[in-house]
Amino acid sequence: MKIHDIREMKTEELKHQLDEEQKNLIDLRFQNQLKQLTNTSKLKLVKKDVARIKTVLRERELTERKEMRPEKGAAK
Repeated sequence: MKIHDIREMKTEELKHQLDEEQKNLIDLRFQNQLKQLTNTSKLKLVKKDVARIKTVLRERELTERKEMRPEKGAAK
């Protein structure tokens, strides 16, 4: 998943996608431990997708906080 695709998604969609990717990561880890996973590079890709989604969610959280916070000195 590309970063521009992630940024276009709504926050609720991102949270749902994050849950799905984390479940997928757990399944891949089990498969890897049981030697059933043939393409181990999937682990790395899913971990990066999780990190990208978390980054975008955090950016949105910080921008919301910044918009809600009153600016200092502007009330004078």
